[in-house]
Amino acid sequence: MTQLTLSTNRISLPVLIMTAGDRASTRFLEFFGANIRNPHTRRAYTRAVADFCAWCAGVGVGSITQVQPLHVAGWVELQTREYAAPTAKQRLAAVRHLFDWLVTGQIVPVNPAASARGPRHVVKTGKTPVLAPDEARALLESIDVSTPAGLRDRALIGLMVYSFARIGAALDMKVEDVFTQQRRLWVRLREKGGKGHEMPCHHSLDAWLHAYIQGGGLSEDPKGPLFRTIGRGTGRLTSTSLPQANAYAMIRRRAVAAGLQTKVGNHSFRATGITAYLTNGGTLENAAAMANHASTRTTQLYDRRRNDLILEEVERIRI
Repeated sequence: MTQLTLSTNRISLPVLIMTAGDRASTRFLEFFGANIRNPHTRRAYTRAVADFCAWCAGVGVGSITQVQPLHVAGWVELQTREYAAPTAKQRLAAVRHLFDWLVTGQIVPVNPAASARGPRHVVKTGKTPVLAPDEARALLESIDVSTPAGLRDRALIGLMVYSFARIGAALDMKVEDVFTQQRRLWVRLREKGGKGHEMPCHHSLDAWLHAYIQGGGLSEDPKGPLFRTIGRGTGRLTSTSLPQANAYAMIRRRAVAAGLQTKVGNHSFRATGITAYLTNGGTLENAAAMANHASTRTTQLYDRRRNDLILEEVERIRI
């Protein structure tokens, strides 16, 4: 079976594609190799498309050119039973975008997924766990900063809280992305879609980044990754960028050590920072600009001030 390996993604040609001929096979691989740049999107789309093609083959579809709207509708119905609505919608989007690509490549005449309806899903508040200010403070203060690992972890968590950075943007940073401007330390982030974003540092983050860069001896390697793995047996920073899975494991380990009951993840600190900013009188418009959101509607998903109101009101229930 022909395969294409991109970064950590391996894309194999499904039987449905191979039976459609070489042009279809090439166009299919180009969809993942040339059209989708984000590795996380590529991985999710690869799984969804492989599942769709396997399902179609299982119900007797011989080629990708034979797929009809009824086939897509049947598969979507299965997705809504097996997955949450957001996941089902994402998997349908993967199939729909693939057929759009095949239509423009003149492999199929029309997109059979264009008329398929995904499950209804309305989001007003995000589900990412958020820390209360005292919990975030306890977590940061519990980190032993006498080691390079401690300096790194405090700087990474602080960056996500005080600059609203996504974990992917934080881990993509180079040492030179921490720079001085207007007599203040700034950070340069590359967010989704390659959008550049610069933020001045909160005074606490300023001190933590300075301590990490100086303590880890990173200032001599401006082109190297900012957040790095720790060498086994040495306890020192390596030249290898810290993987996202390792960052998640570190955060879970630090949270448990700090005695936190909230099941925090990488994204929790972005929501924690935005909520703390709004609670202390910040505006939604400025929060959106600081988080590099295109719309304040997205920022509102991170605003958990209403949770405090509900907690207060629920105590009024007296029996």
